[in-house]
Amino acid sequence: MPEIRVRFAPSPTGFLHVGGARTALFNWLFARHHQGKFILRIEDTDAGRSSAAMVEGILQGMRWLGLDWDEGPVFQSQRLEHYRAEASRLKEAGSAYPCFCSVESLAAKREAAAKAKVPWKYDGTCRSLMAAEIRERALNNQGSVLRFKVPSEGKIEFSDRVFGPIEHDLAAIEDFVLLRSDGMPTYHLSVVVDDVDMQISHVIRGADHISNTPKQVLLYQALNAQVPEFAHVPLILGPDKSRLSKRHGATSVTAYRDQGFLPEAFRNFLALLGWSPGDDTERMSTAELIERFSLEGINKSNAVFNLEKLAWLNSQYLSSLPAQDLLPLVEREMEGAGLWDAAYQGERRAWFLGLIDLLKTRARLLPDFVSNGRAFLSDAYEIDPSAREKFLKEPSLAVLLPDLAARLEALPEFTIETAEATLRSFAEERQVKPGLLINASRVLLTGKAVAPGIFEVMAMLGQSKTTHRLRRASWEVGGAELGGKSAPPIGHSS
Repeated sequence: MPEIRVRFAPSPTGFLHVGGARTALFNWLFARHHQGKFILRIEDTDAGRSSAAMVEGILQGMRWLGLDWDEGPVFQSQRLEHYRAEASRLKEAGSAYPCFCSVESLAAKREAAAKAKVPWKYDGTCRSLMAAEIRERALNNQGSVLRFKVPSEGKIEFSDRVFGPIEHDLAAIEDFVLLRSDGMPTYHLSVVVDDVDMQISHVIRGADHISNTPKQVLLYQALNAQVPEFAHVPLILGPDKSRLSKRHGATSVTAYRDQGFLPEAFRNFLALLGWSPGDDTERMSTAELIERFSLEGINKSNAVFNLEKLAWLNSQYLSSLPAQDLLPLVEREMEGAGLWDAAYQGERRAWFLGLIDLLKTRARLLPDFVSNGRAFLSDAYEIDPSAREKFLKEPSLAVLLPDLAARLEALPEFTIETAEATLRSFAEERQVKPGLLINASRVLLTGKAVAPGIFEVMAMLGQSKTTHRLRRASWEVGGAELGGKSAPPIGHSS
């Protein structure tokens, strides 16, 4: 089997978006599965829309996803003379010809066809110009483009690894432009020349390129080059089944990175957008994806981008990662929120790793470690109003919780087990349901109605902080009914 050589060829007119990232991933997985080469090519011939910042954004997105390339990046803007030389070769071989039709005349013909409600294609006005007439027009500086001479009859066929055999009537394909009047190559010319030079064996790209393929197959044949195998992957749609766009939320890879998704989870999710391993497996390591990936697993139907499923998959990765692997990621989040202390990498490292383990089972995104961990790292946290209304409205809690605090404070050993035993025996003694105390304690200790297990929370906070915060019930419960006193800052003694 010849060497597998594939390429990802983005245009730097925007950052790496989800669709492009999925295409890059499929190419990368295919190359790695076959021990082939993955080549990065930057199609930057549109100087007006391309920028170095966008190139860097694409490279950042690929690096974050772990999609390393074996060759490149190759920039098309540095190969313009080569494209022109290949266009001249096609012209000399009789496969291309200069077209002097003005923009205005072509526009008029299109308009007339539109009014007549008939399809329009270039009518070949300049296709049969004699050599003398071509020289005369050139001498008069009459601008021209170079068009490919499409055979006037017959069919063009190619086999797609996803969609199967595809056939087009040549009569329906117009003589398309290879070089514009300013000498700049068109997409069709540059992409085929590059694929030939790079010895690309398989072209894996979006299904929206299927319509381009017949023209490009004609070019391969005219250049006496081997036609690569094609695999056109389905489009990615938003939940409303329209093509994924900005209105569906962030669509650039770096935006998802900044939202707190893990690259492993995002890569896993992308792989399942339009590809299946052949069973119901959803979570796969990179090694498993490489081992199981095949073009035969790519679906014909369009894929739907489900943000909730992505967040769920991310939570699965977060909950399964060892705390020490999450530590640098959580540290960066905590630093951004002003909650980081160097001691968490020093004498309090073991405690902080325990906190990560406690929080990771309820985290969907990396910033959740900040929102859910704030009460463990700072006294400056707020009680959620809806949690207060739901779980701190019972007036008796203003007495029950400070009394519970006194019991907990008297414990010679403060652990998950002793804290639980104390709360449950206290509830039985006071003839109240344990849930009343548990839910209210959770709100006072974390500010939230939903948090890790309350006894794990108590053990993580420690005896002093736990009892101090429970005593705040005398301020936090009942409000004006208990004298209208406002609670002092959490750091102050009650």
